[in-house]
Amino acid sequence: MGTERKPGDSWAVARNVLARQFKKGAILEICFEYRGVRCREPLKLTPTPASNIRYAERTLAEIETAIERQTFRYGDYFPDSKRAKLFGNIAAQRTVKQLLKDYLALCEKAVTKDNMSESTLVGYRKIIDNVLIPEFGSHRAIDFSATHIKSWVRKQDVTAKRVRNVLSPLRQVLAEALNDGEIERDPFDKLDLSALLAKTAKASEYEVDPFDAAERVKILEACRTDQERNLYEFWFETGLRTGELIALRWHHIDWVHKIARVETNFTAGVEKAPKTKAGVRDVELSDEAIAALIRQKSLTSLAGDHIFLNPRTDRPWEGDAPLRRTSWDHTCKLAGVRRRNPYQIRHTWGSRMVSAGYNLFWIAEQMGHETIEMVIQHYGKWMPGEGKKVKLDKHGNPMQRTEQASAPATYLPRKTPT
Repeated sequence: MGTERKPGDSWAVARNVLARQFKKGAILEICFEYRGVRCREPLKLTPTPASNIRYAERTLAEIETAIERQTFRYGDYFPDSKRAKLFGNIAAQRTVKQLLKDYLALCEKAVTKDNMSESTLVGYRKIIDNVLIPEFGSHRAIDFSATHIKSWVRKQDVTAKRVRNVLSPLRQVLAEALNDGEIERDPFDKLDLSALLAKTAKASEYEVDPFDAAERVKILEACRTDQERNLYEFWFETGLRTGELIALRWHHIDWVHKIARVETNFTAGVEKAPKTKAGVRDVELSDEAIAALIRQKSLTSLAGDHIFLNPRTDRPWEGDAPLRRTSWDHTCKLAGVRRRNPYQIRHTWGSRMVSAGYNLFWIAEQMGHETIEMVIQHYGKWMPGEGKKVKLDKHGNPMQRTEQASAPATYLPRKTPT
């Protein structure tokens, strides 16, 4: 008595020739590999008579020969197959460059609809035009594989973060191509990027390197103009991001409650609201910050609404690069202070607050972080207490304090420490 077949069952009848059972009967399928993809296509033939199986074998041999000679055209044999679209039409000939250019066009539309920041678009454009297209653009998307990505990653002498940033738009492009049926599989699915980066990526050279009290004094004394001194003193007392500092307006200052309202960030030549809700916040101002504002008010309050202006042009700063080149670098040199990126001013404020034992949630709130994880990651080694690790209570406060900590017992400061 023969074996009863159920719909969906399949069995081999010859090399790479299968019979597959359907409700109305069984049909033959042939299996072959094309462009690295395992293909299985049905023939309009039943497993019997035996001549049908021989025909399937001849068709398979013909296809394999055409593939070897690079003359195989999928649509000629299987015009109704989904893979005919994948392998046989114009879309299958599209290059990675074309996919990336189309993606940039979508990003530009997203910016006009306020669904993407201008700075993100600028970053993607630089990566795509300067790295991804020169490296991968000539490959057909259908031929692009994890091997191409691995080869590029192994040649890099940059940090893992840089590699991930570069590959981010490529990952999105390929995921979209997979959804659209332009590629059979996503190369990133075959790539263990974390393991690869652990072996090849360069360790990050960036570290939190704050200025100590003596360096801060030297920097302020070396300022060539009153405007520069006011800017840096206010910056050291608030820890704002660079874009938040140069976007700050006089109407953002609450003189009664000694608060600066941060609601805009200048980046990539455009003023935008902060990326996260935590970025919009009220920053408490110390007496020193208020004093710097009072001095600055006589210099710029009649020139417009921006608090801090470029003293060389008397116009608002046009970004962090001009501030660094025309002011910060010269000031550090005159002060005899080891030069660091001006963003270390923000880290200086954060490390000071942590070392003074202030509430970590308050510090995160003042700095515009959504959680205290970033505070702990960057400034954990400045937490007061003995040993390398400091335990926190349920409120996020260090359970041990040094005698030098100047924060009140509740760890809920209203003013920054001196």
